[in-house]
Amino acid sequence: MRTHSTHRHSAWKRWLIFIAVAAALCMLLWTGWTLLRDRHIINGDGTLQSDTAVTIGVHGGPSSVDIRTEENAELEQVLLGNVYETLVSRDQDNALTPGLASGWKASKDGLTYTFTLRQHLKFANGHTLDSSDVVWSLQQIIQQNYVGADQLDGIAEVSNPDATTVTITLSEPDPTLPRRLAGRAGIVYDEEADTDYARQSAGSGPFTIAEFRPGVSITLRGNNAYWGSKPASSQITIRYFADETAMVDALRDGQIDMALPLDADTAQTLTEDPTLTVTTGESLNKTTLVFNNDADSIMSDSQMRQAVRYLVDTTAITQSTAEASQELGGPIGPLDPGYENLTDLFPYDLNKGASLASYFGTSYYGGGLRFVVSQRYAALASTIASQIQQGGVPVNVEALDDAEYQVRIDSRQFDLTLQREEGEFSAASYADPQSLSRYTDSQAQEQYQAAMGATDEQSYLDGLHRFARTVSEDSASDWLYSCHTFVAAKPRLVGYVTNMADRWLPLTEIALS
Repeated sequence: MRTHSTHRHSAWKRWLIFIAVAAALCMLLWTGWTLLRDRHIINGDGTLQSDTAVTIGVHGGPSSVDIRTEENAELEQVLLGNVYETLVSRDQDNALTPGLASGWKASKDGLTYTFTLRQHLKFANGHTLDSSDVVWSLQQIIQQNYVGADQLDGIAEVSNPDATTVTITLSEPDPTLPRRLAGRAGIVYDEEADTDYARQSAGSGPFTIAEFRPGVSITLRGNNAYWGSKPASSQITIRYFADETAMVDALRDGQIDMALPLDADTAQTLTEDPTLTVTTGESLNKTTLVFNNDADSIMSDSQMRQAVRYLVDTTAITQSTAEASQELGGPIGPLDPGYENLTDLFPYDLNKGASLASYFGTSYYGGGLRFVVSQRYAALASTIASQIQQGGVPVNVEALDDAEYQVRIDSRQFDLTLQREEGEFSAASYADPQSLSRYTDSQAQEQYQAAMGATDEQSYLDGLHRFARTVSEDSASDWLYSCHTFVAAKPRLVGYVTNMADRWLPLTEIALS
């Protein structure tokens, strides 16, 4: 009896041990699966943080992350302000704000700019960032002809009287210097760093490059040494896509949390998807009906240019075009310095346009205005042509593939074309006789040069106003609208910006809620 009881007790004991071991194994398996699912990643000190990793899809795919030498715009979009910081920064309305410099001031003659650095700045490797790094970086950009060097042509001397002060002396006034120092020309590099810039980083921003897969992805990890506010996400992976369809499929499948920038038609389609949030912002880009001002083009006559502007209903076009944000009336956009609303100069007026055009007579047009565009603008060109023809002006639209289109443009065989003018300095083309429009006007050129030679910010802006109004009144071209940016994201994603998202992508506040 005693022996039987001992056996039974021993069997129960072995059974309980088996259950305990099995439970422990199940717990380990569950924990391992959870870590794999939420390994969203290890931060700089080696601790695991769940739901702190974000993946963003963008176009392109750089072969190197050397921001000094790679002109790739997608690289600048991701690294500028996130990995590499600049002396001056900008907000989402493209207004200048403090960067590594807490402030700056110009001398009365506009020849000397003094920048005061923030206190306690450090690079991601722990090295101190001071004024000597700024001086060295500017010298390296110029001497090594890094990307952005052309924007520093006017610098005569750079000095640092103390650890937090940098003085830049110019050979002639340049009121755009602070704005240029908010781009690649203003990146501050670590003089002491021994870095393979093609695969690694040595910046002072809130992120560092944790992994780079050429043409595939860049993984950014929070910089524990960052002098400012820490990023909301410990890790952000930028995944590159060759085409938009693949990027959108990845977003819908949950492989990425956000996709940008998107084509207007794609964005419009995605608004019908309840699992996504589509938002719009303002771009620096503008869509312009460019006039050929060559002497042998009918558009070299200012009256003909004005007639076309009256005949083109830019208000209707803006309201009916998905990519259009704001109607324009001049060469300077709403996010550009010096913007002024000039849409009242040539409001749509069929009678006035037809009256101006009638001066030339039917025989003057020959086979009609040569309206040459790339295929992507075929529909818009057709709309514009119909509006112009209502004023009695014949128009011949040719929508060509990119290669053929470029041949026609280079050979100057067009009267009208549609172009996307990119960036905040695109208005400068109307002061350049060799630009696409070949517009030449001595008054406009003098006004632009006066603005660029201003010794203070207000004089610079006033000069741009005068220049833009002169160019618009003379109808150098017809600026139709500024462009939207489109971003699609999972509803849980917060903290992202939309203005200028096609150019710059601030990442510090992006996180999964």
